[in-house]
Amino acid sequence: MNSKIDISSVKLTEYSHGAGCGCKISPKLLNEILGQDQDQIIDSSLIVGNESRDDAAVYDLGNGSALISTTDFFMPIVDDPYTFGIISGCNALSDVYAMGGKPLMAIAIFGWPIEKLPAEIGAKVIEGGRAICTKAGINLAGGHSIDSPEPIFGLSVSGIVKIEHLKRNTGAQIGDSIFLTKPLGVGILSTAQKQKKITSSDYQKAVEQMSQLNDIGYKIAKISGVNAITDVTGFGLVGHLLEVCQGSKVGATVCFNDLPLLSNIYSYIDKG
Repeated sequence: MNSKIDISSVKLTEYSHGAGCGCKISPKLLNEILGQDQDQIIDSSLIVGNESRDDAAVYDLGNGSALISTTDFFMPIVDDPYTFGIISGCNALSDVYAMGGKPLMAIAIFGWPIEKLPAEIGAKVIEGGRAICTKAGINLAGGHSIDSPEPIFGLSVSGIVKIEHLKRNTGAQIGDSIFLTKPLGVGILSTAQKQKKITSSDYQKAVEQMSQLNDIGYKIAKISGVNAITDVTGFGLVGHLLEVCQGSKVGATVCFNDLPLLSNIYSYIDKG
């Protein structure tokens, strides 16, 4: 690694080929990779597996509660390493909240190009991940690291949920209303930032949204009439809503003008 590198000048997004969840493999290609046996259930206590493309796996503990298990990680979506750790941690924790659960602990997933980037920057990423875990009331209890071509960070999170409050992406019913807990447009603004086409104020708004815990999922799961919850991330509103509709065997009508959007989204769409 070049010891003369100026740490303050490092922009993490320049070291990744994609931004955040934009690095995800497409659902169609992922199905080809996973093959035909992905829905096979060996243990009947596994009540949520991969069959519905839900946000996390869920295992019935037999006492009225269930264990939630999920993992999520990606490449830098922002340049600041500490903020990258926070955002990536938020993203992973969100899967537990989307099932109506409460996180218990997290394990870090960390890949770092040790010949390209200083260890001090990697430490900041971990620090950010630990900070968001602390905010969520859990420990970052350990992790695994590799020397990778590009920076990678995320969490494997374990959570708990009462069976009666478990929410799947297959539970939507005819007549349900659709509620979004955050404005849309983070993906567009992240792309604009990577292309250096975004203003500092719009960029900061996107960062603020991505840095907020989605713990509202845990809270609203207890409300009668909430039949399904999912986390809107890399596949966008349309992609994740499609999974809900297919899993629940219902359709959905979305009024575009009613969608909450981050400010100035259209100007960035026009810029390409």
